[in-house]
Formats: sequence, C-alpha cells, structure tokens
Amino acid sequence: MRHLAPPSCAPPVLVMVAHGSRDPRHAATVRTLAERVRGLAPGLRVEAAFLDFEAETVPALLARLYAEGVRDVVALPLLLTRAFHAKADLPAVLGESTAALPLLRVWRAGVLGPSPLLVAALERRLREAGVELGRRGSTGVVLASAGSRDPEAIAVVADIAREWRRTGWCAVRPAFASACGPGRPRTEEAVSALRAGGARRVVVAPYVLAPGRLPDRIAAGSAGADVLAPVLGAAPEVARLVLRRYRAVVASHPVAA
Repeated sequence: MRHLAPPSCAPPVLVMVAHGSRDPRHAATVRTLAERVRGLAPGLRVEAAFLDFEAETVPALLARLYAEGVRDVVALPLLLTRAFHAKADLPAVLGESTAALPLLRVWRAGVLGPSPLLVAALERRLREAGVELGRRGSTGVVLASAGSRDPEAIAVVADIAREWRRTGWCAVRPAFASACGPGRPRTEEAVSALRAGGARRVVVAPYVLAPGRLPDRIAAGSAGADVLAPVLGAAPEVARLVLRRYRAVVASHPVAA
C-alpha cells in the first residue's frame, strides 16, 4: 500500500545520514556539508539526520518530513565504507520508519566510498595542511580510518592506500583508530613503520568525515608525524560526491523524479 502515494512535482528530499557523536563538532560539520550540497543544487531540499546521539535522529526527521507532506526520500549514508552501520543499523532504522509511515517511499543510496573524489579531498586536506604534493616521492602517508571489525571495510581502506600509492607517494599505509589487531595497525604504528622504511617526511591523512572520539584518537597517534591533515569535512569534493550518489538513485528510480 505504501507505493500508492500520489506523485509529487518536487524531487525526493535528500536525507544525509551520519553516525552521530557526543562531540558537537561532528553535527556542526555534517550540517556545514549539507549547506554546501544545497549550494550545488538550488531547489533540492537537503536534510541531515543521525543514527545516534543527536536529537534529529533518522526516525524523528522522517516523521517530521512525513507530517509536512513529504512522501519521497533518498537516504544517503555519510559513511566511507560498507560496515555494520551501512549493512545493519541504517536498513533497520529505515525499515521501522517506513512501517510506521505507510505512504513514505525511501530509496537508500550507497555509501560514499571508495571514490576518486574522496582521494581528491584527502589531497586537498594535505595541501591545506602545508604538504607539498610535488614532493610525493620522499613523503610517506598514513591513511588513517576509524576502523571496523568488518573485513570488507578493512579491505577497502587497504585498496585505497594501494591505489593512492601509485600516484607517486613514497608509501601509503592504512591505519585504524579502532578494532585494531594483526594487519590492522594503529596510527602510531603506521607512522613508525614509515619512519623505519626511510620516508623523509610522514604525514597523516584522516579518512574520516567529521570530528569526534575516533578522529581524536587518530590525532593522538599522529604525534610522531610531521603533518596531521584535517578531516574530510565539508570539502567541495565530498559535497559533489554526495550529490552524485543522490542523482544516481533518482536516475535509477524514475518514479522518484
């Protein structure tokens, strides 16, 4: 029955879903990213919701939109890998909401990563931190992610590091802020390994979207590096990627247009 909602002239609302954090910088960063996406797509309604910690949870936002008459939504996870939150948390939350809101149609976009646009954002942040990208050959990079127990997510980060290395860096090593263990080094371990391997300069590039507890752990582990870049945040490349993921969903579901 929920597919019998009358068609709307407005495009589906883009709901960016972030993990959430007790750190207020997290939500502020997500909302800044939403503003940047709005600037790229005038006329598109863009909202931010959170899986945890924030008042504007996914169910709360969807209920509010539903009360306003919104019937079509694209839910886009602000996640860089397909791990537990993408595979279990978000589908469960969306399922509960659509069961409670029978005329609501929700299409789920894929996670953001991997993407060349995210690598471009990483390089932007390194450049902003003072790293001379023209001196890649003597610079080792730690690609520091939040971490996961999901083997698929770990493999994706390792693949990104391997491909990024091919652009000329002395070395690129993946590192993880949580769920560490054999083959999953912490940031400080990756920094030490690059030093031991002969890298003249070591820089840390956080592969995370917004500040919070795990990014702070990455920062603490970067004490032995020469440079710590900022998180990806609302980098222009991230905003373009969000819009690209949204448009891919709309293109594949003409009924949503």
